[in-house]
Amino acid sequence: MKTLITLIFVLFIGIAAQAQDTTSEVKVVTIEMGIVTETIEEGVSFENETEVARLYKRSNAKVKKALSFTTKRNRAKLA
Repeated sequence: MKTLITLIFVLFIGIAAQAQDTTSEVKVVTIEMGIVTETIEEGVSFENETEVARLYKRSNAKVKKALSFTTKRNRAKLA
């Protein structure tokens, strides 16, 4: 009896969901843009600024070290 009522309830909800008419047309607004044929280049000023960049021999050294951690439970036990 319970399964029959559940089946009827599910079918009723499905039919009610399909009965709704939500087919409204959506209009798309189009924008026309022209082609640019001229480009203006701005002058780039080169200033002498000293910046420091660090260079490591191995990439991702800290990440690899953090990912290779071991716990006490990872060790093999003697039988």
